[in-house]
This record gives sequence, C-alpha cells and structure tokens, in this order.
Amino acid sequence: MVKFNARRKDADKITAIVKKVSEVMKKSGGPDVDHLEVRMSLTACHLNGCPLDLDKLAAADDFNLLHDVIGIHRHVSRDTGELTDHFRPRCAARIQQAA
Repeated sequence: MVKFNARRKDADKITAIVKKVSEVMKKSGGPDVDHLEVRMSLTACHLNGCPLDLDKLAAADDFNLLHDVIGIHRHVSRDTGELTDHFRPRCAARIQQAA
C-alpha cells in the first residue's frame, strides 16, 4: 500500500513545489498542472523508496525542477509509490551509508 502520510513540514514544501511548477508551466505556455495529482506523485515518491531533498528541489532552476517533477509524475508506480524504469531524480536525497 502506498504511504501518503507526510509530515506537515514536508507536505507544505511539496505544496510549494507544486505551485512553483504550475507557475513555470504557465509562464512557458505549457499545460495546466493538476495540483492534486502532482502533489500525490511527489508525496508517494518521497515516502515510498526515493526520499527527496525537498529544499534542493524547491530551489532548483526551472529546467531541473521540471525534469524531476515531470519525471517523477511519469515514472511513479500508482501501486507501490516506487519509481520505475530506472528514473532517478536529480534532487533525490543522499542516503548516509553506515560505516
């Protein structure tokens, strides 16, 4: 089952990222963004196998922001929340390896 129970702080950051994506798409003449769908895709990715560096994603330039968000939305499994087809967001969190 896909987890969607993000901490409030993370949920707020994801909402801000989706708003930024919507603004970038509007500015560039792209299609409208379904805020709920994209927010769910980012949350599913973040909580189900590929934690995101949400601060880095929020600060990303337009190209890298769209690369990650569109890639996540396209490649997230609706069944597991995991990313498919070997997609790896540029703003994926770095996991500390135990020494």
